[in-house]
Amino acid sequence: MFKTISKLFLTVAVTLTATFSLHAEDDVTAAYNTATYTDAKTVKANLEKAGFEVLTSYSPAKLKELSVMVFTSADLKALATKKTRGFAAVQRVVVNSETKEVRVTNPEYWLKGFLQDDYKEGDAKPVSDAIVKALGTLTATQDVVESDNLNGYHFMVGMPYYEDMNEIAEGDDLVATLHKNAKKKQLLFEIKLANGSTLVGLALKKRTEKFVKKIGMQNALALPYTVLIEDGKAYALHAKYYVAYSYPLLSMGEFMGIATMPGAVEKDLTKFLDRKSVV
Repeated sequence: MFKTISKLFLTVAVTLTATFSLHAEDDVTAAYNTATYTDAKTVKANLEKAGFEVLTSYSPAKLKELSVMVFTSADLKALATKKTRGFAAVQRVVVNSETKEVRVTNPEYWLKGFLQDDYKEGDAKPVSDAIVKALGTLTATQDVVESDNLNGYHFMVGMPYYEDMNEIAEGDDLVATLHKNAKKKQLLFEIKLANGSTLVGLALKKRTEKFVKKIGMQNALALPYTVLIEDGKAYALHAKYYVAYSYPLLSMGEFMGIATMPGAVEKDLTKFLDRKSVV
């Protein structure tokens, strides 16, 4: 009798454990996927064949083995037209010629984070399908966050959320000021959205971008940094939010190791939009 009850409890325990594990696995979303390695030129061509517009290709912190491409599409731009949602207009891929890896953003992860409550189930599917068409079979990385936490993500208590973005500048001529201050290799891309806002990608100073060497070049596609110019204001996602969201596996020790980076990011971006400054 005792053995029978023990076996019954064991069976139930194993079943519950398996069910919980499956449920837990289903309830996380990866920030990135990896694809079969091909060189940067081929990746760019395949993205364009799949209907994407590749906006820029550059090497963060001048790391020549890295080629980060930022790309957009009609679907992405349409999703990004609501107020303060312009950051959702792009996706990214990095090709590492040294480690022979191609890593691409997972649209579901980034759209849920950047569209917040405006995200609707299925919004990511057309973009995801097109990425598969371009890059082939994808494998999720271990950089995961619980799916229910994506639109309310923050690194820990007291840390900023998506909506706690920095207001970098204010004025009627911010795009013109940016063009005046930024050099060709600093202003990497510019997208005009249907609601009148503009999303720009900016290369930061080399020493600022070097944080990717400290916490992981595999996620260097977090760069270039983006600024949203909307209704006479320039917004940038708070670096303490954005870097943590880009590096879901970041430890507190690693975060403390780049403690000066958020201030450096804000300083670099402010110079681009300072009317009295020429970068």
